[in-house]
Amino acid sequence: MQAIGQNVRQISFWAENAAPIGLVALVIVFAILSPTFLTLGNIRAMLVAAAILVILAIGQSFVITTGGIDLSISATMTFGAIGFGLAFQAGAGFWLSALVAIVAGLLIGLINGLLIAKGKVTDFIATLGTLSVATGLALIVSNGKPITVTSDELLILTSGSLGIFGYPIILAAVIAVLAWFFMFRTRFGLHVQAVGGNEESAVANGISATRIRMAVYLISGGLAGVAALLLVARVGAAEPAINTQFLLNSIAAVVLGGVSLTGGKAKIVGPVIGALLLTALTNGLTLLGVSQFYQPLAVGLVVVLAALLTRFQKK
Repeated sequence: MQAIGQNVRQISFWAENAAPIGLVALVIVFAILSPTFLTLGNIRAMLVAAAILVILAIGQSFVITTGGIDLSISATMTFGAIGFGLAFQAGAGFWLSALVAIVAGLLIGLINGLLIAKGKVTDFIATLGTLSVATGLALIVSNGKPITVTSDELLILTSGSLGIFGYPIILAAVIAVLAWFFMFRTRFGLHVQAVGGNEESAVANGISATRIRMAVYLISGGLAGVAALLLVARVGAAEPAINTQFLLNSIAAVVLGGVSLTGGKAKIVGPVIGALLLTALTNGLTLLGVSQFYQPLAVGLVVVLAALLTRFQKK
């Protein structure tokens, strides 16, 4: 019995630390197989590429901690990007256009929150519906055409850096620190975890589950709007076509980061490392010349393995 207990504890250790252990293992393997993987230029490129996913994963973490899920997060980002592009095209300037993108994300988040918290629609159906709505609106208002954006501010956001840390990953890091603070050092974060852990008990203790659920979907939508800015800066245009890879990878990063899909267990650092792991995996496979057809397969296998390990996490 003692041996079985030790084995369970060992598996629990791997489950709790799947993201950092996996990231270290990937770095070692790819560094051996590809001499360019750990060059400063490639590290900087990976960090910039990871910024969008890090921000989306943080937003998804708040939602999943309450036991929900946001399937519309990628479409919300696309909708925010189109909002930015249209506003900029109309002469609004960078900062006002950025505000439009964030407000567009908050709008979708508000709709999700109202449907789920007030309308009692299941999170899966509600966000699946808003995924389609946001995608359709982005296509309609843009006539299905990319909106080219040329802005000095976007150029600085794309190319500026402090050492190897580009501005996008610095922005993502600031958001991660703020998210960690609000999740683990404020009453709001405690309430988010309480609602996800046991909603009935949380309500009995005076916590408004309705307000908490609305708040987390607003956070997810607002962060998708912020990610939209980085997406436009990276592409150089506001693309109306949704990229479902961001949706799948945002959920994958949260799973890899050790956040329980049933709710009640919050993490911020874990999903951030999970996002870095997925970015490193894609980057390393690209450097090795592996076909893009196989990359989703590799990501899927990693996520399934992480999901299996979560069965052994400490309660």
